[in-house]
Amino acid sequence: MSSLVERFRPLFYPRGVVITGVSSHPGKFGFAALHNLLCHGYEGEIFPVNRDGATVLDQRTWRDIAEIPPGRADLAFICTPAVANIETLRACARIGVRAAFVVSGGYSEAGEEGAAAEQELVRVAHELGILLAGPNGQGLVSTAVKMCAEIVPPYPPPGRISTVSQSGNILSSYMNYGQLTGVGFSKGISAGNGAALGLADYVEYFAEDPDTDVALAYLEGLRDGRRFVERAIACTGRKPLVLLKGGVTDRGQRAASSHTGSLASNDRIFAGICRQAGISRAETVEEAYEVAATFATQPLPRGRRVVILTAAGGWGVLCADACVRAGLDLIALPEDLRTHIDAVLPARWSRNNPVDMAGGETRDTIPELLDCIVGHEGVDAVIYLGLGIQAAQANVMKSSPFFPGHGLDRIAEFHERQDRRYAEAAAAASSRHGKPVLCATELVYTDRAYGNSAPLAVAESGRLCYPSAHRAVNALAHLCTYAAYRQARNGG
Repeated sequence: MSSLVERFRPLFYPRGVVITGVSSHPGKFGFAALHNLLCHGYEGEIFPVNRDGATVLDQRTWRDIAEIPPGRADLAFICTPAVANIETLRACARIGVRAAFVVSGGYSEAGEEGAAAEQELVRVAHELGILLAGPNGQGLVSTAVKMCAEIVPPYPPPGRISTVSQSGNILSSYMNYGQLTGVGFSKGISAGNGAALGLADYVEYFAEDPDTDVALAYLEGLRDGRRFVERAIACTGRKPLVLLKGGVTDRGQRAASSHTGSLASNDRIFAGICRQAGISRAETVEEAYEVAATFATQPLPRGRRVVILTAAGGWGVLCADACVRAGLDLIALPEDLRTHIDAVLPARWSRNNPVDMAGGETRDTIPELLDCIVGHEGVDAVIYLGLGIQAAQANVMKSSPFFPGHGLDRIAEFHERQDRRYAEAAAAASSRHGKPVLCATELVYTDRAYGNSAPLAVAESGRLCYPSAHRAVNALAHLCTYAAYRQARNGG
């Protein structure tokens, strides 16, 4: 284990957690933090501190940190007011705490006096050998130990993405998408003011962390841009770094300054730096999450040669336009591949890329097509459109007044089973041939009580089902750009 990974161990893999400022009032931060740790099954010990010794959430509390047995807790989650936190850190150090997350505000974001208090907090933490996260932060999660040390939800499913955010609510947005799609996180943290640990430190750690395959960050400003870029380059040489930046306009920069006390940089310069450093820069929260989730679940392509497989023409036309705009190579079908498809589909198929099946698919058509297209040496990636149409018809039948008679139960079950097969075939072809296969359908948003078996099966395969072809194309373009960066950096 590297020294850097060991340094962050008490923050993300603590044996026990001290929570200061615990209250019996459900609206207080200390109550919320205790509740969330208990609710999600944190595997270590929990030591709630309440000066009255009240029972909170059926838990015994400790009146004073000094009463907690030494050596049982690695992490302190500090919800006490800023004026009390210096002594709180000292008391925690005396019982063996080696990391602290400070929720409290009133520091550099509040003006000169707060900035001075923040500097003193950092100085004391360093003196005590405590790794300090925050202050003015929302919290952190680590799914490996089922730790949700946050003052607000959500708690995501386990996964291979790790994220750091200079905004607590953007952190929540990422985690909400994880809950929604099932592509989850290893760990996440709200950096707050980043007084002692900034984004560069977390990115450096994620690059070393064996439980992280993709780093995801939200940035508003940097105190030391050069250091961040150096750590980012070190990261992208090993694994993807996806970045969303706020404060790209004058108004946004002013908002960022008042939010975290950060100073935003010139965005055009920053964009150029990201390209040179191999950083995958996103423009929106959903794009940032989807790109990170794609990196976490799809193999990197060898090139930009793309084939679109679609159940209907219009989707394919729009997807083709999107591919061209994104700089992907929508190849002419190789002759041997065209011949193979001819043997599978009726003569009315498009005979071109996109491969429009034109309603010609039968029971086994789509799994065979996916395997032959993905497996072709001239194809680097496939986008599959139209998933879930049969299952949508099944849902209509199951909700009709004629169900289950008239043979509707049998055909509905067949439709659902087939669409599930198609989703599973896409994942299997991708894994078998080591190439990305991205499935897109607006039916991922289906609100029918029965759900839709196709996007559900994509999620069960551990992959993302994109709500539109354009979003799948965008994610694939990021994969291709990063893959080319890695190939150039590694000499081919």
